[in-house]
Amino acid sequence: MAYGQETAPPNGPNSVTESAAKPNVERLSLQDAIDRARRNDPQSQAAQTDARILREDHVQARNSLLPSVAYNNSGIYTQGNHSPIGVIFIANNAVHEYISQGDVHEALDTAAVMNYRKTAAAAAAAKARAEIASRGLVVTVVMRYYAVEAAKEKLDATSRAAEEGERFLKLTQDLEHGGEVAHSDEIKAELLANDRRRQLREAQLALVNARLDFSVLVFPNLRDDFELTDALHRDVPLPLFPEFQQQAAQNNPDVRAALEAVRATDAEVRGQWAGYLPSLSVDYFYGIDAARFAAKTDGINNLGSSIIASVNIPIWNWGTTQSRVRQAELRRNQAKRELSLSQRKLLAEIQSLYAEAEAALNELAGLQRSVELAAESLRLTTLRYRNSEGTILEVSDAQTVNAQANAAYQDGAVRYQVALANLQTLTGVLKTQ
Repeated sequence: MAYGQETAPPNGPNSVTESAAKPNVERLSLQDAIDRARRNDPQSQAAQTDARILREDHVQARNSLLPSVAYNNSGIYTQGNHSPIGVIFIANNAVHEYISQGDVHEALDTAAVMNYRKTAAAAAAAKARAEIASRGLVVTVVMRYYAVEAAKEKLDATSRAAEEGERFLKLTQDLEHGGEVAHSDEIKAELLANDRRRQLREAQLALVNARLDFSVLVFPNLRDDFELTDALHRDVPLPLFPEFQQQAAQNNPDVRAALEAVRATDAEVRGQWAGYLPSLSVDYFYGIDAARFAAKTDGINNLGSSIIASVNIPIWNWGTTQSRVRQAELRRNQAKRELSLSQRKLLAEIQSLYAEAEAALNELAGLQRSVELAAESLRLTTLRYRNSEGTILEVSDAQTVNAQANAAYQDGAVRYQVALANLQTLTGVLKTQ
């Protein structure tokens, strides 16, 4: 064997196919892969965590509007002075004073009500942002899922091309031995066969890398014992544009997040304006406040109740409230600008993403026809060469065109599936069948 000469690859199954034949191989549909990726992707989980944290902020803001109950216990020991007052510190009531009381507290504050509305809007905006992250992840999963499928299809096509190259090399050798073609044709055929062998090995490597990229995204531990069940070339219809437009307008999370951000800043502005208003708090106490820690002292009942109502009226704070109102208004104006931008972007993306999907679908039919024509052209060109009616350059061109047509067809199918996933980022609906 000459130095650098490549040998034909074995006709047995490749390592990936062998792995699929092993027991306990996990079969994954596209939806299974999406669900697993959502559980394992740190960015998606971080967005979900932020949404849950802000939801708890809303719960806390709601609870601050409701009455609270506490039970206070304290003992005060003061030096006596044997005078009618009884203690040196006149603020204290007795030498020994025991307080054990339940306190029901309620505060009525406009700012707290506005904070409740603000946290509700912030929680809704965080939920929308989590949905944005989740839908963006779907596009990545779809891209890598079908990249594996496309790599398998390309490997099959390249394997067939390598076998065709071997058969053509054998044909050329036979024709040369019969004196029908020149030795240069055999050399050219061998070069073509070497190219097909190299392309086959590159296709095998591409499939391995595609499976690794997919595994990293979907599984918590890197693994290769899986098989994908959703075919790349299954028939998935494109939704009608009016249906898509309506779903995008209703379910777009970017616009929903921007809208909730405006509502949050509007509630913040009102909450800061509430700083000019009085606030009311009421405390109801029940228990003992006596010189002995007992329900009765010398037959006298120590248990009793009291109510304290306080009204806080703001008078002067050096313009701090006014400054906070201006801050909140600036945030609200910026949120409105971002909402307007999100609405304009939605209108543009509705047309752009649908046009991309429509173009990919229309081109897919032409690419499929090109595969059929390229295969037929290769067959006829090889037949003409066998009958001494064609040249080896024509065969070489036909083999190249056939390989390119197959690769373009697989890439076109991936493009269409990814285009459908991109539509899902606007509508929340992923077309899978």
